[in-house]
Amino acid sequence: MPKSTVTYWNPLTPANSGHWQPIAGLEGIAEELTLSIDEHTGEYTRLTRFHPGADTCAFGARSHEYPEEVFIVSGRLHDQSFDVWLEAGHYASRPPGELHGPFRTDVGCVVLEVSFPDRRAGGPG
Repeated sequence: MPKSTVTYWNPLTPANSGHWQPIAGLEGIAEELTLSIDEHTGEYTRLTRFHPGADTCAFGARSHEYPEEVFIVSGRLHDQSFDVWLEAGHYASRPPGELHGPFRTDVGCVVLEVSFPDRRAGGPG
């Protein structure tokens, strides 16, 4: 099954604010909106929105066994693993196992993520 599709729409407009969902464990500081997903492979494209003042330091750094791409759409976000402020336009293609985060933001941030769970390190993908 291919990833889901949708005709043009703008998830960043106030009219579409109801589509965002709180991220489990990060309620009140971050939310997500899945733009496209392949239910078979788990591959997805989503937006993650960190609210001004968000800080995930209590959760520590993270890694996962699959590659992902991230693009900063707006705002800025500090990645403690790399000690760098990511601003609108920053892009990364993360290999499986790369440590990233924890994150914090002063002004808020929107991140576009494309993840490939079916391409786990050492797996068939």
